[in-house]
Amino acid sequence: MIDIETIMSTDLITVSPEDDLDMARMLMRDNRIHHLLVTGDDGILQGILSLSDLLAATDSFLREEESRLHPRDIKVKEIMVTDLATVDEHAGLRQAALFLEKHRIGCLPVVTDGELRGIITDTDFIGVAINLLEQLESMEPLDSGETF
Repeated sequence: MIDIETIMSTDLITVSPEDDLDMARMLMRDNRIHHLLVTGDDGILQGILSLSDLLAATDSFLREEESRLHPRDIKVKEIMVTDLATVDEHAGLRQAALFLEKHRIGCLPVVTDGELRGIITDTDFIGVAINLLEQLESMEPLDSGETF
């Protein structure tokens, strides 16, 4: 069994519940990510902010400027998801993938003994799938009559 630890991201980008959505949006854009882990001053995981949550909470630019809600006026704690599913770093990849698929979520924070260790996302699983496909293709016999 391959553990989650093998493919999880450990270079974590986090925000505080008191940070505003403008900062969260910039972090997501600059780091090309779709999920931010929300931690308190103690480093304990308090929630997750996804790009779709952020976009849903952001007011349309089509609305009149004076009545528009600005991302800098909305705190992360106002829209973060706090009912979290987490996974242990020693759990199997298959079980985690099935969980993501069943619940239609894009990531799982990796928590071991209460400590935030990483995050595993649907993008991580795409990387695994690509790797497996490449391995399968390299094992296929070449047909000498086939052209590319």
